[in-house]
Parts: sequence; C-alpha cells; structure tokens
Amino acid sequence: MSLQVHVWLPEPFRLVDGPEGGSDLAGFESARTKLWGSEAVVELGAVFFPQLREGDLYVQPEEVTAFRAECEVLAAHAEVLLTRASGYGEGYIATRLQNITNAANHAAKIGGGILIW
Repeated sequence: MSLQVHVWLPEPFRLVDGPEGGSDLAGFESARTKLWGSEAVVELGAVFFPQLREGDLYVQPEEVTAFRAECEVLAAHAEVLLTRASGYGEGYIATRLQNITNAANHAAKIGGGILIW
C-alpha cells in the first residue's frame, strides 16, 4: 500500500481533485513511521506529520497555513531526513513532500483541508 494525499472540502465532506498535473503519492505505507513519524521529524518541531504513526492525518482547513509551514521546515531539512529518518533513495523525500505541499497550497486556495491516508 502507498500513502496518498488528498484535498477535501467540508459540508458535506468530499474529496476534490488536487492541483492540475499533481501527484497524490505521499510515500510507502512504511513512511508513516520510518519517515513522517520519525524522531528526526519530531525533533524538527513537526506536529502534523508524526500523527501518521497512529493513523490517517486530517488537517482541518483552519490548520492548513500551519501545515504548509511545517512542510517548508521539512523541505529545508530534506537532506537531514534522508540520512537520519528513512533509508529511501535520493529525491524520494523531496518528491513526496512536494506532492504534499502542492496539495496543501491547493487546499489553501479553495478553503479545504488535507487528508493523508
């Protein structure tokens, strides 16, 4: 299984298409703990991504700005995460994180939230 990132809208809850030309890939299922929920991510101050250790991540529309900031911090430290957290190939973290960031940017534009599952 793979983790996917989607944009959702409330009332009624529904998944919507992400940004045009984007990808919904957020990582292998193992990335829940080996990457996004790793101690390296927690040490960078992440609060959203570590929730994937326990289950799916729902970012509420009013939390998207903070989530985008967390994505920026992780992107700035992608090289550290590559060596400390994952064991995945070069570019893996940056590509998956860009997919997630693109979805978050789209969610911000349309007043939606983020679901990583």
